[in-house]
Parts: sequence; C-alpha cells; structure tokens
Amino acid sequence: MSGSAPPATPPTASRARRELTVAVGLCALSGGLALSASGERWADVTVVREPPLPPTAEVLTGSQAAPLVAACGLLLLAAAVAVIAVRGAGRVVVGLLVAVSGGVLGWSGLRAVTGSLDLDATGVTSEVGLGQAQVSIDPVATWPAVALVAGVLGVLSGALVVLRGRDWPGMGRRYERTGQPAGTTAAPARPARPGRLVTDEDRHQAAWKALDRGDDPTV
Repeated sequence: MSGSAPPATPPTASRARRELTVAVGLCALSGGLALSASGERWADVTVVREPPLPPTAEVLTGSQAAPLVAACGLLLLAAAVAVIAVRGAGRVVVGLLVAVSGGVLGWSGLRAVTGSLDLDATGVTSEVGLGQAQVSIDPVATWPAVALVAGVLGVLSGALVVLRGRDWPGMGRRYERTGQPAGTTAAPARPARPGRLVTDEDRHQAAWKALDRGDDPTV
C-alpha cells in the first residue's frame, strides 16, 4: 500500500509570531549595539604640531568618526516598535528603512575597520586650530567591528520584515466570528420558558375581560 505525501499547509499563527519575534529582536539588538558602539573609542589620534608645541593625543569616538552610527541606532530601536504597531504595506516600508539603516551602519563600521576614516568628518584639525598640523589616526577595530555586526543584523531584520511581514499579526489584533461587527460580543441565548397550562379559571377571566371590552367571548 503506497502512502501519499500530506498536502502543504500554510504558515501557522505560531510560526508567524516566532518570525515577528525574531525580526523585532534582531532590530532591537542592532540598534542597541549601534548606540553602544557610537560612544566608544574608534581610533587614537596623534597630532604633531609645529615646534615648539608638543604633540597631542586624542581619542575619536564612534559618534565623532561616523555620526550616522548613532542616528541609525536610534532609528533601529524605533523601528523595532513600529514593526509591531503597523501592518501590511506600512510594515514593508518599515522593513525597507531598517534594511537601509543596517546597510549604512555596516558601511560605517567597515570603513573604520579598514582604516578609511574621513578626517574632514572628524573635525580634529578644526578643534586643534592649526591647519599645518600633521594628524595620524590609529584605528581601533573592536567597536567598529561591533557596528559592522550591528549593520548585518539590521539588514537581516529588514529583509525578514519585507519578505514575511505581511503575514504577521499586528498589535492588539482580535480574532472575531465571521459576520459579527468589530468590538461586539454575541449575547447569550436565553433559555425558553416552559408554557403554563390554561385552567378553567383562566378561561372565565378571559371571558369577563372580553365582555368588559365589548367583545363577544363566544366568537
């Protein structure tokens, strides 16, 4: 006796909730890592000034070396809430924003890891106040690598939202019976009262009431 393969079933509600949880978790984790990396040391800066001024050393944080890192972190944290709150096309738009933010975040971290920081963006020479000073940057790869990982997580979260987000439940969604207006509940059915037997006294009272009304009780 040959067995037949069971028919394919659509994604269950529990699977949709798991996917939503994973997407929100990745988005929140990406935003948290980005904000943490933005306040940490990304590079050691040495400024060699003209004699007799001695050289100075400074530290570049993530927000100084790549200002978009902190902005992307805030956007990703806000998007983690927005993914739950919106549905349909709005959720797809949020997913696209998350993916773009993750890409910008990953690109900023990659540039710092490879030593391609922009000196004009850091504003080191303007802070020193000497245009002829020689500035050398020694990148610290730890926190830029964290930003790079955060960007990858953001891209994965955004792609998951765009591809699967339409099937996920929204915040506060209620499953109600078909044909029943939203926000209403079905009234419980009242039990039927058993009928009372009509006695001769009831018939006499009904006849007198008919005479009082001017009706013929024999009709």
